[in-house]
Amino acid sequence: MVCGDRADAIEDALAFPAENWPAPRVLACYACDPVRSRGRRHPEPAPRGRDEFQRDRDRIVHSTAFRRLVYKTQVFVNHEGDLFRTRLTHTLEVAQLARSIARGLGLHEDLVEAIALAHDLGHTPFGHAGQDALNACMRAHGGFEHNLQSLRVVDELEQRYPSFDGLNLSFETREGILKHCNRVDAHALSRSEPAGPAARFVAGTRPSLEAQLANVADEMAYNAHDIDDGVRSGLLTMDSLTELSVMRRHHAAVLRDHPALGGRRLLFEVLRRMLAEQVHDVIDFCGARLRELAPASVDAVRQMPSIVGFSDELADEVAALKRVLMRELYRHPQVVGTTDAAREVVRQLFDVYLEDPGQMPTDYAARGDRHRAIADYIAGMTDRYATREYRRLTGREPFNGFAFAAD
Repeated sequence: MVCGDRADAIEDALAFPAENWPAPRVLACYACDPVRSRGRRHPEPAPRGRDEFQRDRDRIVHSTAFRRLVYKTQVFVNHEGDLFRTRLTHTLEVAQLARSIARGLGLHEDLVEAIALAHDLGHTPFGHAGQDALNACMRAHGGFEHNLQSLRVVDELEQRYPSFDGLNLSFETREGILKHCNRVDAHALSRSEPAGPAARFVAGTRPSLEAQLANVADEMAYNAHDIDDGVRSGLLTMDSLTELSVMRRHHAAVLRDHPALGGRRLLFEVLRRMLAEQVHDVIDFCGARLRELAPASVDAVRQMPSIVGFSDELADEVAALKRVLMRELYRHPQVVGTTDAAREVVRQLFDVYLEDPGQMPTDYAARGDRHRAIADYIAGMTDRYATREYRRLTGREPFNGFAFAAD
């Protein structure tokens, strides 16, 4: 770990020639240190041959919930094309971006990867449409939010170990997983675990830099791959995208270097350069903030304003891009049509299980908190399993064979 004089330590962690990026792995004094971890809910012997954060990452990769991500919606429902992103491919892209930036900032790469790999474990089938429908069904029973569900998955729902429920992850990984939490939920979680990951939402403090970074990498990944999937589906065009400065700048640069380039190779190169610019912008912006604030430890980071993000100029460009994606892709009538059908699948499944819990596996049907048991069961479904259950229980076809034409 880089320590000693605070200013010199931060310079040592950040100063490396740009042409040699990424820098050699050096853990900075403001990074999470597994030796100083706040520990696990259930004490365990120290791992052999790996540190605590590596153990977390490995447990997540081997979990049932992680495997299910391969058949869960990102934007396009799983049956709509083999080449569209799923929650799993999105998660892997987030982890790759997060590790790259963590290396440049002297943060703990395995921790930021663990957070990235687990951040969507609580997502329902059919993406945000499924979450919205499940939240409506649960409105009078505590609601449903996929971020809280991700923490619930790793704390309770995974059933792999003889001595405890969940994966028993370190505090630092759990802190990063719980990236959003309203005050009502935060107070409820803090009552059962006063020093747990929800306490910061009550106290108004920030999470570790690794957690902040995983959140920014999530945004970077979905903006880029949703452009790719949107163009692949035919709902977005390069002409409309190049009206945005963040795309137009890279599009022009690619054509200067490769005048004859077109089609998907042109799009891939534009997106590659856009992501590279964002990675270096985050490293430069965060480095400047670290030099300014000079945190001496991860606990000092938690008392400071947010540090990881884009520069003001790039943040404005990214915000404009997100507005276009919202208008032209996420709210496109064809996407809305499938998401409306997905909401109906979730609503119908919930009603059937509420009326006849015996349609669920015994361990869910036997639980006393019936509404939450149903929410847990549905949230754990993949798109294709939820679709099969809907056909079995209602005899109807939810999507009428609709699929986007992905080249």
